[in-house]
Amino acid sequence: MIEIGRVCFKMAGREAGKPAVIIEVIDKNYALIDGLVRRKKCNIAHLMPVGLILKIKKGASTQEVQKAMIDSKIILEVPKKGEKKPKKEKPVKQHIMREKEAKEEKKKEKQKAKEKKKEKKAEKKKEAKAPKIEAKKEEPKEKIKEKKKEAKPAEKKKEAKKKTSSAKKKEEPKEKKAPAKKK
Repeated sequence: MIEIGRVCFKMAGREAGKPAVIIEVIDKNYALIDGLVRRKKCNIAHLMPVGLILKIKKGASTQEVQKAMIDSKIILEVPKKGEKKPKKEKPVKQHIMREKEAKEEKKKEKQKAKEKKKEKKAEKKKEAKAPKIEAKKEEPKEKIKEKKKEAKPAEKKKEAKKKTSSAKKKEEPKEKKAPAKKK
């Protein structure tokens, strides 16, 4: 059943389901395969033989094997190397999405809190400025009179000191000069 040229399908591994041809029998458990799979040693238990046998030599090249497969209509054409299939977007687990959304919500909440703090500071500054302005408006009428009353006794004291000191200064020079004349 396992012989050179036997067409089979790979049953296990990354190339499962792809057609292959046995090129060489290594021992009772392993065979060298090629075709639409990588050329390699494969366990016979991983192969499902088909009733077709291709006429190929022992150790045939990959091109010869693929040409024989096309002639026997096992495959329509050889896929080109380097062709990449379009990548599908991987599904994201729901718990990961929830975590991302939660992080975004926390950021938004922090920004709102910062904005509220800034608004409160601005309001406090406005409130702090507003009473000063109001106080200044009320001050001229009532407080100016009080300031004048408070300032008058202090001014009187200063004036009294000035008068007394100036009177003493005026008197002292006369007294000093007078005794000088007496001599």
